[in-house]
Parts: sequence; structure tokens; C-alpha cells
Amino acid sequence: MVAQATASPFSSTNALRGSRLQSKKQRAPCNSRAQPRIRAEVATPERSSDTSASPRAQSSSVLAVILGGGAGTRLYPLTKNRAKPAVPIGGAYRLIDVPMSNCINSGISKIYILTQFNSTSLNRHLARTYNMGTSGVRFGGDSFVEILAANQTPTTDAWFQGTADAVRQYSWLFEDVKNRNVQDIVVLSGDHLYRMDYMKFVEAHRASNADISIGCLPVDHTRASDFGLMKIDGEGRIVDFAEKPRGAALEAMAVDTTVLGLDAEAAAANPFIASMGIYVFRKDVMIKLLKDDPSRNDFGGEIIPQSAKDNKVMAYLFNGYWEDIGTIESFFESNINLTRNPPQFEFHDPKGPIYTSPRFLPPAKIIRSRVTDAVVSHGSLLRDCFVDTSIIGIRSRIDKGVEMKEVLMMGQDYFESNEQRAELIASGQVPMGVGANSKLTRVILDKNARIAEDVHITNPEGVQEASREEEGYFIRSGIVVVARNATIKAGTRI
Repeated sequence: MVAQATASPFSSTNALRGSRLQSKKQRAPCNSRAQPRIRAEVATPERSSDTSASPRAQSSSVLAVILGGGAGTRLYPLTKNRAKPAVPIGGAYRLIDVPMSNCINSGISKIYILTQFNSTSLNRHLARTYNMGTSGVRFGGDSFVEILAANQTPTTDAWFQGTADAVRQYSWLFEDVKNRNVQDIVVLSGDHLYRMDYMKFVEAHRASNADISIGCLPVDHTRASDFGLMKIDGEGRIVDFAEKPRGAALEAMAVDTTVLGLDAEAAAANPFIASMGIYVFRKDVMIKLLKDDPSRNDFGGEIIPQSAKDNKVMAYLFNGYWEDIGTIESFFESNINLTRNPPQFEFHDPKGPIYTSPRFLPPAKIIRSRVTDAVVSHGSLLRDCFVDTSIIGIRSRIDKGVEMKEVLMMGQDYFESNEQRAELIASGQVPMGVGANSKLTRVILDKNARIAEDVHITNPEGVQEASREEEGYFIRSGIVVVARNATIKAGTRI
């Protein structure tokens, strides 16, 4: 069991001033599985840059743009009332905390977040967690975290039409006086789980004198068809793209990944490179590409494949743990994997912590319970229960006789006192949490879910897909999802 502890981005000066210096040291890969080995290579910068400058000076010339995501329909009902990057993960975090923390740990302190769908809770979380002050003094006076919402203007009356269009509508900001020193723009997604030093990515981009660099993963035959693949030449320059190819089209995308630094054995096992959907652009190149053809609305499907003909587009190999949180199944498995020993990804890595909002909650309290391979977040109370391979979110209540296995319990937005709980029970209502003698297996409990006594949610018939919104739950890929604020009545069998 892991008792969950979280970090605030401003809880220590080391988290901000020292993180960029830490990133210069060798980091252990966050993926606990054996990773393909990479040869050490030194690139010679061709583009003019002051490589003797301090890390702080180098990162001040980099701006990050985090895409707040679309409607997130594949994560419904978790995205019914929140944006995809605002979905809770790991017991105490939100998905947006991952790219935000990676930026902070990399020393990147100029950050825009583009939002559109269901952005209220996302905006609130960002304002509470990453408030750097009006002058940005914690980063040296020229830093900011700003939310850019979709809106209508005298020049456009349409909402964001895609990833590139979202950036295009605010591209005038890149030429604003406060961004006059920015040379490169990092474009990130708000719904991936990974740990990465973006400045190493930027440094490789500059060393190769690239116009655009694309983060990529080495993949084998079994996974290659699930990704957009890229083909490179002998110098790592991207020359072709294919979206989820199969058969002969897949084999045609095989490349020599030793070019990117893999050794011969690892390259033979992983002959394909997949796009991570994260990019580094030279600022002037990005602005030109966005202005030249306003009909191109997507980076991955339109802007980058077409720009490769006239611009130098390079591949940057990332060889750590990375997961696209795009479906209920991938979201659930990524959370449950946090309970493994050792896990493939850890939020509390001391060399690159993932930050979140400071909540000032009491420690978790566990009374006469058996808890194995679980993450229990602060403010939780477990009494006379059995919890195995599960994530227990903040302020959770689990009552006596409960058995939970492979459950993601997101927790509660507020505490209910013992008196309030007693009044609810006396009036025939259900308090938040999991009631006595209930049994749950492979379940997601969204925030503030109320599970009454003697409820069994085990999907014994193996139903793969179902929508029972009026009853408060859905089934996706065999995983039962109890909706936010839903109530499951006593004795229910699902």
C-alpha cells in the first residue's frame, strides 16, 4: 500500500529553481520495464544559440502550448461535466498536472493552455494550482501560466476546429512583446501520462537545426498499427507519414531506429517509430505555417505531413513510459498500473515530481482493514474492509465488510460529517462512499458517488458495453463506470 502524498508546484524553491538543474543529471527511465538501450551521441548545433547560457536563460526562450483537448467522447461519462485534462487520475491528481509538471521540472515557465469544452473545473484547478502571481516573480519576472479559451472575435466567429486551428486563433500572442525572446514553441497534449524533460527535446531540436521536431516512440509489430507512424532517412529527418497502417503498408514504414540512438538489438525489436503528438516548432516557422493555409486545422493530420516537403522535420526519440489516456479502458488500466510493484509510472518520483493543488487534508485513516497493492489518498477513512489493487481518491469513505478489487475510486469533493451521514441514512438516503458489505470488482467510481449497503458491482455476465445513465452507471470495455454524483441503491446487483 502507498499512502498518497502530493506536492504543490510552489511548496519548495527546489521544485522551481532547482528542477532545471536536476534535469541536467542522468535520470532513470520512469518505465520499470526494460527499455531499448540508446547509444550516447553528441550533436553539433548548426542554428545560432548561446550554448554557454544558463539553463534559466535557455528555457526563457521557450514557450509551451498545452492543448486542452476536444469533447473527450471516448472518456464519457467521465467527461460529461469536465474537460478531458481535468479528469482525476492517481487518487489526487488531474491529467493536466502531467504536462504542467513536466514544464515546471524542465524549467519552462511560459505556458499557455487552450481550452474549449467543459472547461470550468479545468480553469479552476489551474488557477488554484499554478498561480505564479501577476509578475511571475517565482520564475524571475517574465513567466506566466495563462488560459486561452475559445471565443469569437471580429475576425473569426468559429470555435476551435482542430489542434492547429486552436493555436492559429491565438498565434498573434506569439508575436506579442512579452514573447519577443521566444525562439521555440513546444506543443503538448493535456491527456498523456509520461515524464519528460522538454528542454532536452528542445536542445536536440536546436542542435539538428530543425524547423519542426516530433516526439516519437520506438514500437514493435504488435503495437505499430495502433499509431500514426513516421519514416526517417539516415539522419533522422522525417520523409513519410502513415496513419495506423496495416499489412504491406505497415511493413513499408519500418525504419532503422539505430539512427535515433537505439542499439542493434533494440532496433531489430522495435523497427517502427510512432508519433507521441508532441512537437517543437521554431516560432517563425509555426506562425508562417498557420497563416499560409487557414484550411489546415490539425497538426498531426495536416500541418506536419504537408510541411515535411518544404521544411526540415526531425524525429526525437523518447524511450520512457508513455500512455495516451484516450479511452475508458486505457484510463482505467493506467490507474490500476500505479498499484503494481514496481509501477511503470510513479507520481512521486523525487527527480521529477508531478504537482497538484495543495488541499491541506489529514492523513488517511485505516481501521482494522486489509489493504494490499493500493494507493490510498489523504483524507480517506477505511474501516473493517478489504482493498486490493485499487486507487482510493481523496476524502473517500469505505465502510465495514466492503471488498474491493481493481477499483478506481476518485473520492469526494467535500467531507460529510458523521452527523450528516446519520441524517441521510435516517431519511432513507445514501451518504457518499461505499456502504457496508458491498463488493466491487473492476469499477470506476467517479467523484461523490454514493454506493449503498450490500451493493454488488462485479459484472458477472461479462457485459462489454452498456449505457444505463438513468440508473447512474455505464459499462465500457467490461469496466463499470458509476457516474459523478450518482446513487446506487441498497441491494443492487450490476
